[in-house]
Amino acid sequence: MEYLLEALDVTKIFGTLKANDGVTLQVKPGEIHAFLGENGAGKSTLVKMIYGALQPTAGEFRWMGKTVTIASPAAARRLGIGMVFQHFSLFDALSVAENIALAMPGTFDMKKLSGRIARVSKEYGLPLEPTAIVADLSVGERQRIEIVRCLLQEPKLLIMDEPTAVLTPQEADQLFLTLARLAKEGCAVIYISHRLEEVKRLCHNATILRHGKVVANVDPTKETASSLAKLMVGGDIHVVRAARKDGKGDVRLKLDHLKLQADGPFAVELKNVTLDVKAGEVVAIAGVAGNGQSELFDAVSGERALAKDSMLVIDGKPMGHDGVNARRNAGAAFVPEERLGHGAVPGFRLSENVILTRHSSDQKLVKSGMVQKGGAAGVSERVIKEYDVRKGKPDPEARALSGGNLQKFVMGRELDRKPGVLVVNQPTWGVDAGASATIRQAIIDLARQGSAVLVISQDLDEIFEVADRIAVISRGQLSEAFPAGDLSAEKIGLLMAGSHEVREGHHAARA
Repeated sequence: MEYLLEALDVTKIFGTLKANDGVTLQVKPGEIHAFLGENGAGKSTLVKMIYGALQPTAGEFRWMGKTVTIASPAAARRLGIGMVFQHFSLFDALSVAENIALAMPGTFDMKKLSGRIARVSKEYGLPLEPTAIVADLSVGERQRIEIVRCLLQEPKLLIMDEPTAVLTPQEADQLFLTLARLAKEGCAVIYISHRLEEVKRLCHNATILRHGKVVANVDPTKETASSLAKLMVGGDIHVVRAARKDGKGDVRLKLDHLKLQADGPFAVELKNVTLDVKAGEVVAIAGVAGNGQSELFDAVSGERALAKDSMLVIDGKPMGHDGVNARRNAGAAFVPEERLGHGAVPGFRLSENVILTRHSSDQKLVKSGMVQKGGAAGVSERVIKEYDVRKGKPDPEARALSGGNLQKFVMGRELDRKPGVLVVNQPTWGVDAGASATIRQAIIDLARQGSAVLVISQDLDEIFEVADRIAVISRGQLSEAFPAGDLSAEKIGLLMAGSHEVREGHHAARA
């Protein structure tokens, strides 16, 4: 058996859109094989067919040399195909063992299963405590649950979608060791990532998709990140340029001992968050997901009111008690992490979604209480063109766009306003290399024009590319903001682990 999995002339059509167009590829046992491509290139559609969540319109799959119909994810698992999704499917209130049990076929003894979980997780360098409640675990530990859940089913092929997006550098290094061990044992891995340096480091082969077609099969170890990106987009990638600021501008956004109580059993309390963001600079907040980033965004954007007006100041005006519209009218703009449902209404057209964040501050869009549809359509088309938002028809509903293309639209909508203060949570989440460069350069350019920009991100490459200063959030506490040139990925990893946190009245040693 030369190939474990083969796709032969596989096509998938949605209406008039060919998401995959005659895709042919092979994956060998023990191979770590990258799927690369722009947003909308067809990667997710392809792996969903391999995992049985979608069925091909034409073409066929072969598994261990035999033609197969993968009718469902359960059928895929029976063949030996496991998948770790970018967004985890875990129940916070259940234990590690209980979450894993839900995905296991047949009946079993929970005590024996817990023993297997402890043994397998330790063997593969992904230690888990079976009785631990998921809500108490870090995001990295939650990812371990998903991986171990797959490993207990002894897969022959493991699909991983953006696996390092939520990990510290140290956790990512451990994941790479685990995947390398699996490959040595004969398990194949399909690896989807926009982080091209880690693809070069980890993967043996790469299939590159563009507009649903395979355009190249390469050995990533013999390529540069730039050459891989060029193959993905069919041209040169814009080089992000960010000369460091001197930090002498006026403070445009000030957080002064900001506190916020957790509003649910699995939320994070913010503790004395203090930060200044000056005109002309980009300040980035790093951290592993689930350490207070969402709560901080809600507090800064006005989605949750603060106890004191003075806890948040925009251009010298205390606004802790003001809501999101008042803060927008003061010249601020906000981009949340969740693009569909929070950043955009799924059933609204793109032009209608433009109005949502500009109705109270832009007379060209809403005049005397009346929506100006022509103005909204003009803004929408301008954003679509400038940020290369791929769409199937004029002015589609937001839910018709791929995740990366919707992210480009939501970011572009706010950048188009040229706000005095911009706060953005995960600006290039799930966005391809070309679009990431465009968005990051736009963030830098906005700051250099005199705006204050606060970026919350889990992507250290992004942070080092755009930030003038970097702070780290861990368990609701924010570190000092250091000049970007004074920090390494290792130091940030230590801060992510909480080396700056205040415990029992004492300061922990600073990284």
